[in-house]
Formats: sequence, structure tokens, C-alpha cells
Amino acid sequence: MAAEGTSKKMIATQAEMVENRVPIPYRDQCAHLLIPLNKCRQAELYLPWKCENERHSYEKCEYELVMERMLAMQKIREEAKLKQGKKKGQPIPLIPNTANA
Repeated sequence: MAAEGTSKKMIATQAEMVENRVPIPYRDQCAHLLIPLNKCRQAELYLPWKCENERHSYEKCEYELVMERMLAMQKIREEAKLKQGKKKGQPIPLIPNTANA
């Protein structure tokens, strides 16, 4: 099952993440890589030069997720710009107008 907006599938189940005490903000498509990384860190007393392979694979996964989200947002902005350009020819505001403005 892939999360909305990404092509990566969830590999770690909710039960595995709860069992391994993965913090809620880190329960994404890369959690299956964070679990062995955290186990390695605990076993190696959090020495920064240990667990480099695990850390690299986890950080690469997170980077790919961020880049995928950025590309999706760029496409949404371009589509909105095209729609807005056809209507008024004005740029898209960075801050939306509020109801009281």
C-alpha cells in the first residue's frame, strides 16, 4: 500500500513500528530502514562512525521522498499558474487572501 502522493510502498507495518518504538513523525515509507538503524545505534552506543551503511540508506530514502513531494508540488504550481494565466494574467500570490482581508 503506497501513501498518497508517493510511489513508495509502506514496508514496515504499524505493529512493527509500535514494537520498535518508532516515533510517530518518523512512521513513513522509510520506517523499515529506521528500525535497523536505531537497533544498530543502540548496540554501538550511538558512535557517529558506526552504522554508516544503515544511516546512508535511511537518509537516501528520506531524500527521495522529499524530492518526490517537491516535484509533485511543482507540477501543482505550474498547473495553477496556467489556469490563473488564462483567467487574469496575474501571478499566484504567495500568501492567500483571508476572508477578512
